[in-house]
Amino acid sequence: MESNSETKQHTLLSSDYGIQRTQYPYVTGTSVVALKYKDGILMAADMGGSYGSTLRYKSVERIKPVGKHSIIGASGEISDFQEIMRYLDEQVLNDNMWDDRNSLGPKEIHSYLTRVMYNRRNKFDPLWNTLILGGVKKGQKFLGMVTMIGVNFEENHIATGFGNHMAQPLLRAEWHENLTFEEGVTLLEKCMRVLLYRDRSAVNKFQIAKITEEGVTISQPYALKTFWGYKAFENPTVGAEGSW
Repeated sequence: MESNSETKQHTLLSSDYGIQRTQYPYVTGTSVVALKYKDGILMAADMGGSYGSTLRYKSVERIKPVGKHSIIGASGEISDFQEIMRYLDEQVLNDNMWDDRNSLGPKEIHSYLTRVMYNRRNKFDPLWNTLILGGVKKGQKFLGMVTMIGVNFEENHIATGFGNHMAQPLLRAEWHENLTFEEGVTLLEKCMRVLLYRDRSAVNKFQIAKITEEGVTISQPYALKTFWGYKAFENPTVGAEGSW
């Protein structure tokens, strides 16, 4: 007959507790904004990592190169984004091992991400991210998005998180097909400044990435000039019904 201690040990080692799932993201990043411009793709994101409502980390890089032709930006759980990058690194490595003078383009990587996200959703263990994938290959520009449940689409300009509400109106009003690099950067900075004013999870430390046929360039972190003297900012609850 087994002792009580042996019985407890056997119970702990068994699967009686079931498989654990990520119920809620812990350390998260906020909006990513991207657009097509005349020569390629531009993408911007801040470097904040929020632990709940606490802006815990301020140097989180949420824009990464993928292979030779693509860049990816992520909102949501930082650790899940790291896992996604591990998947993508494996794909790029396997592709390079063929040594067939061909390489994965943005369309292929976007398609792969849609399958990964939808597969994890079907296992009720999603990767808690919204991803933007952009790139240029053989003169063709590509910009697409994938959500945590596998919903995906392509567009000329995309924003995730709070940016989907605050930045998209600016992009719809000012984006056009022949944007220069300087105009694209100015538009992205305008979007990120609005998000900095309105999103509590945003931090004034940004990176902007550019990808063209020549390759990927990700800027050093920098801050935007801001103005906090607007009357609406000084006393935002004036005239607000039910406010404290």
